[in-house]
Amino acid sequence: MPAHPSRPWKEVVADKLTADRAKIPEHWRLSADVIAAAKTRKQIAGDFVEGLLDSETRHVTSADAPDLVAAIANGSLTAVQVVTAYCKRAAFAHQLSNLLLEIGFDTALARANELDDYFKTNNKLIGPLHGLPVTLKDQFHVKSLETSMGFVGWIGTFEGKKGTGKEKKLESQVIRELWSLGAIPIGKAPETNNNILGYTWNPYNQRLSSGGSSGGEGVMQALRGSAFGLGTDIGGSVSMPASFQGLFSIKPSSGRISFRDVANTGPGQQVMPTTVGIMSRSVGTLKLVFKSLLTTEPWLRDPNTLPIPWRVEKEYDAEKEHDYKPAFGFMANDGVVTPHPPISRALGIVKRALEESGYQLIDWVPPSNNESAQIHGPIARGDGCPDAYEAIQLSGEPIVPEIDNVFPGGKLRQPMPLPEYEQVVLHMKDFRNRYNDYWMSSAQNTHTGRPVEAVISPVTPYAGILPGKFQYSPYTSSLNVLDLPSVVIPVTFADKAVDKLDPNYAPLTEKDRVNMALYDAEAHDGAPAAVQLFGRRWDDERVLSMAQLIADALEKYNRKHGGQP
Repeated sequence: MPAHPSRPWKEVVADKLTADRAKIPEHWRLSADVIAAAKTRKQIAGDFVEGLLDSETRHVTSADAPDLVAAIANGSLTAVQVVTAYCKRAAFAHQLSNLLLEIGFDTALARANELDDYFKTNNKLIGPLHGLPVTLKDQFHVKSLETSMGFVGWIGTFEGKKGTGKEKKLESQVIRELWSLGAIPIGKAPETNNNILGYTWNPYNQRLSSGGSSGGEGVMQALRGSAFGLGTDIGGSVSMPASFQGLFSIKPSSGRISFRDVANTGPGQQVMPTTVGIMSRSVGTLKLVFKSLLTTEPWLRDPNTLPIPWRVEKEYDAEKEHDYKPAFGFMANDGVVTPHPPISRALGIVKRALEESGYQLIDWVPPSNNESAQIHGPIARGDGCPDAYEAIQLSGEPIVPEIDNVFPGGKLRQPMPLPEYEQVVLHMKDFRNRYNDYWMSSAQNTHTGRPVEAVISPVTPYAGILPGKFQYSPYTSSLNVLDLPSVVIPVTFADKAVDKLDPNYAPLTEKDRVNMALYDAEAHDGAPAAVQLFGRRWDDERVLSMAQLIADALEKYNRKHGGQP
């Protein structure tokens, strides 16, 4: 049973925030006037935050991760320069948007000095991520930093327990791998809404949500507070924040990246595992980080990680394979909910960009997302989420509105009976089989004679959401049910002058009618609009290659058309 709170939860939070503020160097602290000005602005990403920075910080943090590694390798930058610039920018981002539950600037700079000494002595990098600062959703254990996951009752403990000897000492396996590769953790970001830091708003439109649940990391990447970020995903929790913040991301198939020693709710649920996802500003960075992690052979230390190294034969090289044009599936909608106008426009831009580059797109009408919705919820929350409930009860903090439905009336729900749960799992297995059969049958409609290489679809129906107005997640949660890898690709921004509801729009379903009624062109104006690309299970390398192909086609299209229909 949860312990009786020994102190009022607000006192615990106040002490935590005071301790965190003290970790920001005085010369990196923003004035009250700047912070107040930020709160009055619609957008703080881009020009506003850039205008607060000195030229060196802007220069370093504007570079993509592979270019930073190359600059350190040729001696034009040091790890200390890179880490200093990103720590400063992360400090600014935190003060503007409340983005860091844990701050590790001092240990990060100490590690950067070690890497510079190594480079001077050995004239080589310690690994392919040498000197790259990384921020993380606060589920990953990092030595010297706490892990609270946003639970007030976890502050000062190890996952809610005291006296374990693991506090600030245990490290998640993926963190150990990142250290060995040369990456440097500088801080940890919150869930989108929590009682420690409050609500995390979208920096492109501060009336809108950053998306859940890795929203804090999404905003950190949008404000360029680190070279790349890690989140976790069981229903779109990496993909949705990436799409709302105009980022690239990958949700890999389960078993590719180690989840060992990562804090989580529902840790015993392994039928549909939570996966580690990566967010960044380019496909190239996603590939660099994912490929580098696999070089550490994580399966040797984590029996739940598959012994699958990076597979070159799964990659696609447009220059080498210029005679082969892969075919794509294209899902304008899933037959249940129509995307809002900005997302439909983004999908149209991608479709035209690929067609102009000579790629075939075929309509994608797989087994219904109505089925995936019937599967996802019972598997993810079939136990009633008692561990999350107990973590909340530890401090007496209130339940945040986003999970009110999980604990109706503030009470714990009864778990699903095991026989019913097993029936849902059987439904999932059957759904996966039928979906795979449909995928293979697509070979009948492609000019290649092969099944489609990947499928383009909405990430969500939304270009950003107003808090409390999120209604439909199966575009992403279906991919967790199916365990398919997906990459988010930013395309454009919502434009109230362009993205108007089609006067001929007719709802596909009642869900569609309710969802489309939420669209407000004025409220969503300026929010990023993205698509996702998903592939077959454990075909992560090819999905990344296909995503780069789409990014290249979009760049070519935008040069020609300016991104317009």
